[in-house]
Amino acid sequence: MTLTSEAPPRTPPRPHPVDSRGYVPFLVATAVFLAVVSVVAVWSGAASVSFGDVFAVLRARIGGPPVDPLLDRIVWGLRVPRVLIAALAGAGLSLAGAVLQALVRNPIADPYIMGVGSGASFGAVLIMTTGIGTGLSLGVPAAAFLGAMVSLIAVLILGRREGMLVPLRMVLAGVAIGYLLSAATSFVQLRADPSQLSGVLFWLLGSVSGASWSDLGVPAAVIALCGAVLLTQSRHLNALAMGDESAQSVGVDVRRTRLLLLAIASLLTAVVVSVAGGIGFVGLLVPHAVRLLVGSDHRRLLPATALVGAAFLVAVDLAARMVDAPNELPLGIITAGLGAPFFLWLLRRDGGARS
Repeated sequence: MTLTSEAPPRTPPRPHPVDSRGYVPFLVATAVFLAVVSVVAVWSGAASVSFGDVFAVLRARIGGPPVDPLLDRIVWGLRVPRVLIAALAGAGLSLAGAVLQALVRNPIADPYIMGVGSGASFGAVLIMTTGIGTGLSLGVPAAAFLGAMVSLIAVLILGRREGMLVPLRMVLAGVAIGYLLSAATSFVQLRADPSQLSGVLFWLLGSVSGASWSDLGVPAAVIALCGAVLLTQSRHLNALAMGDESAQSVGVDVRRTRLLLLAIASLLTAVVVSVAGGIGFVGLLVPHAVRLLVGSDHRRLLPATALVGAAFLVAVDLAARMVDAPNELPLGIITAGLGAPFFLWLLRRDGGARS
């Protein structure tokens, strides 16, 4: 795949390391890794808890002997929801990135590069710092979704030429709108109460440290529903990834399908931003890496992307607690540290100067 849909491929496509026979074992191996890293993440933390304590709490929750209430609070009340939110955020951002990369036929597309993440962040920070919109019963998730949709509509308008959406034009419009909304978010921060700034800044860089069980319901339902809808649209995504004319030739209603998929990508981004803050590069790094392994068929790519994305962000959250212990780093610092070199590698690999 090249950075622009107009550029011809330089080399014939190479076989992917994970073929059809290896796909299910790959999913199983990833699920096992997710389970292992999740247990380690629940075990790790400022308070000393042994592996035996973790399994004792989990056993108590399914009918085993009761455990110390403080231990139950640490493991079940704080660490388990934190790990689950991290997994949901990773899956949601990765699915959104996979959809956007297919729609604009560009591997550098992700919710933040397309401006969607910046719009969601602006809406959420506006509510958090000024209360604007609370009179309309807008909470942080609703404001994040509204911000994501407004920025996406702007990208769609600016990304059109002669009535047609131009992939590269959409990416450039998304970058410009993302910078504009980031500036607006910074302005809102400057106007905020100083006591709010540290929390807002940490939230903007991404964190799941304040996760609770009450935060899980909406993201879990939205990501599961969106994932199910995306699976039904996987053939259409395959067709759209080949270009609008190819999609139309196989009977895809390009306009309606594109709008549906863009709305799903925005919803996924907004719901993740509302519970985990701004976490960049996950939607860029994970889908592209998985595509290199399993290929571009979205019937296989989407489930693998969601699973790898969940495992990836749980591992990132674990690293965020261990790198500078006992302090915690925002997740966005680590994902940017991994994603930025990957982005540069993509540019070099696909001929950035030509693009």
